[in-house]
Amino acid sequence: MLCIYHRNSNPYFNIASEEHLLKRFTDDIFMLYINSPSVIVGKHQNTMAEVDYHFALENDIKIVRRLSGGGAVYHDHGNLNFCFIRNGKEGALVDFKGFTKPIIEILGKLGVEAKFEGHNSLTINGLKFSGNAEHIFKQRVMHHGTLLFSSDLQALANVLYVSIDKYSDRAVKSVRAN
Repeated sequence: MLCIYHRNSNPYFNIASEEHLLKRFTDDIFMLYINSPSVIVGKHQNTMAEVDYHFALENDIKIVRRLSGGGAVYHDHGNLNFCFIRNGKEGALVDFKGFTKPIIEILGKLGVEAKFEGHNSLTINGLKFSGNAEHIFKQRVMHHGTLLFSSDLQALANVLYVSIDKYSDRAVKSVRAN
């Protein structure tokens, strides 16, 4: 397995790196990275319904669309992002619990009792601190997630809060974290 940790905090580069590694490599890969302030939006989301564009623009928060589904997530220097890319057999690639198990184990060794809950979340004392998503490409799966350590929660709340009633379309609505 290739293990990659790079110090480039450009969210456009990092999200593009995930796609490049998924589609152009055959090795299993584990990657860690930290993004500068940004909102990473799922492939099916209506960005206008997810992001307060004015706040993002005023605060130099980049907006990036990713390959995987799911809702919008806020990244900044207080957020560690991880990505697993593996080969597998069709029908056995999607495994949210399996991909998050090593993350939970490492946190446990650090004295943090995290749990896998719902479809794709990691929680501490019932509070979500990590969202996860997956994308399948041919016989490969990319599983990526976030770990909120010391993110600017006020910026997170401001940039991701927009009244969804303002928008009416067919895009998928996100399930909001608590």
